[in-house]
Parts: sequence; structure tokens; C-alpha cells
Amino acid sequence: MKYLLTGGAGFIGSHFCEFLMKNGHRVVVIDNFNDYYSPRIKKQNVKGFQNNPQVELIAGDILDTELLDRIFEQHEFDAIVHLAARAGVRPSLSQPMLYERVNIQGTMELLERAKIYNTPKFVMASSSSVYGNNKKVPFSEDDPVDNPISPYAATKKACELVGYTYHHLYEMNITCLRFFTVYGPRQRPDMAIHKFTKLIAKGEPIPVYGDGTTRRDYTFITDIVNGIAKSVENCDGYHIYNLGESRTIELHALIALIEESYGKKAIIDRQPMQPGDVNCTYADISKARNQIGYNPTVDIRDGIPQFVDWFKTNQTH
Repeated sequence: MKYLLTGGAGFIGSHFCEFLMKNGHRVVVIDNFNDYYSPRIKKQNVKGFQNNPQVELIAGDILDTELLDRIFEQHEFDAIVHLAARAGVRPSLSQPMLYERVNIQGTMELLERAKIYNTPKFVMASSSSVYGNNKKVPFSEDDPVDNPISPYAATKKACELVGYTYHHLYEMNITCLRFFTVYGPRQRPDMAIHKFTKLIAKGEPIPVYGDGTTRRDYTFITDIVNGIAKSVENCDGYHIYNLGESRTIELHALIALIEESYGKKAIIDRQPMQPGDVNCTYADISKARNQIGYNPTVDIRDGIPQFVDWFKTNQTH
């Protein structure tokens, strides 16, 4: 198959590109290498495939309509996996218009071309953040998600709605994946596990927002990659799936696990809860299990040591 993969130099995208490459697929990767975090990290991420003949790596933006037109004119894609986005809850509070442009308009630019060029399958990244402070746990795809509490979450919900519209109007096959806090080697440096590990390594205080009892459903990168692959295989009609581990861990227990794996104690700096943060994320993955065969296998007690091992080898990056 031939894939268009957006955001392929990022954490999840680079792992998925390597998966596609190893399984004999051809991939056109587009990534703008923006400075949300160091472009040097993204350049390191793509080293595993940038010179592979199966992969064409394009440094460009999904808002560049002329570039998108050229790409779609030159290639006939079997599937689009759309992972490019402005990420992060807190930065979206200070740059809401940027998030709206990249996440919503960027998605619509791709959907429009998928429509024009009759791309059979379109899989896009959504987020567990769409659930907001959902009182019912675990979170099910059938739960109401009409109360996002950050601009980032609102853009992801909007993308799901736009995806449904294109499916309804043009009978396109579209799947939206609600990722639950993905971690593992190459995790973005702004995310908690990476940030905490780095601060512990440097002997600097960890900012802990709230009393340490907030809970997250952390999902290891290999499980997410397998979930994306299963979603492409089964992309037929319009679907939304949770991709999580369906287990939660409290923040203070997560920090203790990193301490144990790194072999060094953390210095805790307690801070108030931040606007846009949610108290708990917890995925009901029964729909993804039953419909696409998603089956996460990496427990966080195994995943954190793997991340810490990677960090110790790559912490200069």
C-alpha cells in the first residue's frame, strides 16, 4: 500500500512510519519540523527512514495548499494517516487561533483532497482530551463530548465532526482515534514522563499540579502503532475508537515508578491545578477490541523502564 503520513517526524508518526517501512509499504511523509519543540529532535526521529527508498520525506506544511495539490497529483494513496497537529493543552490557551488553523483547517485541507482524489481510507488522530472532565469512567466513545475544557480539545472534537460530515456527504471511509497519553522512546519532551525523567536526571524540582492524585491512562507507543495499523485495515464507514491501555495510575505513583527505574529520587514542587487540565483519563477500549482487534499488551511497569533506558542513551538530544 501507499500511505500519506502527516506529522511523520513526530513521536507517534516516526514510529508508525518505521512500522510501515518494515512491513513493505511505501510512505510519503509530510512534516513542517516546527519549533513547538526542538526541530533537532524531529530530525533525529526521522533518521531511521529518511534515506529509505520506500519513504519520501517532505518538509512542508499541511496548510500549504499548492504543496498538497502537487503531492496528490503525483501520488495515488491507498490510505491517509493524519497525525499532524498543534499538540498540548496548555499552549492552546495562549495560541488558540494557531490551533484552530493547523488542527481544523489543516484537517479539512486533507479531507478535501482525499475527496477529490478518491483516497479509500482516512485515519486521523483525535485525543482523549475531548472527554473533558467526564464524570463517568472509563470513558466510552458513546459518552457526550460536548464540553471540552481547552482550545486543543475543542479542535480535536471539531475534527471528528468534520470527518463525519465528509463521510455523510461523500461516503468516505474515516476513522478517528482518541489517543490516551502516549509514551515511550522518542516521547515529546513537553510530556510528563519525559519532562519528569529529565528533571530527576538533572536533580531539579518536578512541578506537580494538584495533590498527586490525578490519574492518567498511559499507552505505550507500540500499542498505539498497532492500533493505528488495525484502524487502517478496518477503515470502512465512519468510526471513533479509544486507543488506551484501559488502566490508570496516579501521578504520585507514576513519579515513584520513574524514580525506581532511574535510580534517583525526585524533588517535588507542588503547584495548583492548571486551567484546562483534567482530573482523570481512563479508556474503555471494548469497542476497539471487538471491532478492529486492538489489544494493548505493555503494562506501565514494563513501559517506564523501557522509556528510561532510551532516555539514558539519548538524553543529550
